[in-house]
Amino acid sequence: MTDAILPLTPDLWPHFEDLFGKQGACYGCWCTYFRLPPAARRASNRERNKDHIRARIEVGPPPGLLALEAGQATGWMQIGPRADVPEFNNAGRGSAPLDPGDAADPGVWAISCFFIRNKARGRGLTHQMVGAGIDFARRCGARRLEACPMDQSKDSRSVGLFVGSTRVFEQAGFRRAAERKPGRPLMQLEL
Repeated sequence: MTDAILPLTPDLWPHFEDLFGKQGACYGCWCTYFRLPPAARRASNRERNKDHIRARIEVGPPPGLLALEAGQATGWMQIGPRADVPEFNNAGRGSAPLDPGDAADPGVWAISCFFIRNKARGRGLTHQMVGAGIDFARRCGARRLEACPMDQSKDSRSVGLFVGSTRVFEQAGFRRAAERKPGRPLMQLEL
């Protein structure tokens, strides 16, 4: 059972680093996929990605939530204003905002990524994290929360579910706003 789900602040860096491991989760991404343009991602490596996210965490505000259990991080969810994850707003993506102005609107937030420790998967942690994210977004003044999850995956433990499962967001009250790519709806929750 999760002990706490907390905003990721610099003092929690050691837990985040341990969760992501030497490889940096998801092939060395360090949760920079939606933060860096494609050319910068191709030119980068796991160490530069790690440095990038660490610097982002240090300047604040918290770029997401960290789940802790028995003193160890078990899960991560990237959440914050859409402007903080510019590639999530790219017009060619299924996650692009319906109104282009939402990309810069500080009241429109996005849940863009998850990373769950192997031993913590299949226990409902993403449901808990989305619930905590809704509360966090409300406390921070967001008026709408968006996500672009997957309808299905061949393997529920797949790293491909880094965007989350549609079912989790539906159960949290999100509604389908658009579906530009099959199986990847843009979902919204008015706060």
